[in-house]
Amino acid sequence: MADEATQELSVLPDAVAGGATHVSDEVVEKIAVAAAKSVPGVADLGGDVARFFNAVLDKVGLDQVGDARRGCSAHVTNGAAVVNLVIVIDGGRPVPEVTDAVRSAVTAAVEAYGLRVDEINIRVDDVALGGPVAPSA
Repeated sequence: MADEATQELSVLPDAVAGGATHVSDEVVEKIAVAAAKSVPGVADLGGDVARFFNAVLDKVGLDQVGDARRGCSAHVTNGAAVVNLVIVIDGGRPVPEVTDAVRSAVTAAVEAYGLRVDEINIRVDDVALGGPVAPSA
């Protein structure tokens, strides 16, 4: 048995395993929420009920529960995403300006992950009138 040769397996550098990749709806929702929150003029995300429950969770110390996807739903099919957002805008900000910026930010963020964005639907649910807002130029 001392004469048995050790056989090495060669690894081809270009060999890639096959298979399918599916990005879940929840991942796209998290990406879209982060992008939408980064847009100036977006005060919050989510409808009245979601914001109410989030305020209650904040008071009991569970302030991070549900925040990652709140105000967003998404559906991914064949590498294309449809995103639905519910936002609250800052008072004094023009709705078209804010929603256009949200669409741009969300599209760029989702496409950076290799998906195509087919549609971004935005519902402006409320306006935040909490303080003075400088009008946009």
